[in-house]
Amino acid sequence: MSDSSEPARDPARAGRRRSMFAVLLLAVAAVSLWGASRMTWVEVTSSDGLGEERTSVLVGGTWAAALTPLALTLVAAIAASFAVKGWALRVLGVLVAVVAVAAAVPAVGLLVSGASDDEAARLAELPGRAEVQSVSVHAGPAVLVLVGALAALAAAVELVRRPRVRAGLSSKYDSPGARREAAKKAGADSADGPVTQRMLWDALDAGEDPTVDDKRTEPVDQVDGSDEDPGTRT
Repeated sequence: MSDSSEPARDPARAGRRRSMFAVLLLAVAAVSLWGASRMTWVEVTSSDGLGEERTSVLVGGTWAAALTPLALTLVAAIAASFAVKGWALRVLGVLVAVVAVAAAVPAVGLLVSGASDDEAARLAELPGRAEVQSVSVHAGPAVLVLVGALAALAAAVELVRRPRVRAGLSSKYDSPGARREAAKKAGADSADGPVTQRMLWDALDAGEDPTVDDKRTEPVDQVDGSDEDPGTRT
């Protein structure tokens, strides 16, 4: 006997697959942002005219200070993706997309426009008499941030598009009265449609015998006359 409830499980399976894929993408994005925040983005060579030139290293956490908080936000989004459903999940997807855009902005700016001397001197906390001799940019960390941002955007799409799963607990947690009513309803509906394995198990759990149909009992013959005289059958 084929179980017609199998197709109903497809949205749930699709939802679980999307959930795991979104979690994987969020993890990749969080690791990418955190790793880029520990890498060198800019090197500043300066001289104050009194001694030798010195080189200051600016890591991602200094050049783009928001990277670490954004990475932690994505980690929190992983936990939230298991706790929220429906419209709240879509809101979470929008927030993840905003995080992705916020992380990509400084990376794109560095790759497109480079690092200005004034900004590099300010972040390197050079003394007032020091002059910037050269500024070198490392593109690798910025590219890594863009990879993380793309992963976060893909995760946001998966969260927004996750199929809806019918809310509610499984029938095994229903009260005996509710299960009995469901079994009676299933028995009434079985006359108009095929009986599934799930319907049979629900009926058995509710104390009903799905193989007995009291509505189809044979009619009793009517007998005329008294008990002593069998009379004629009608």
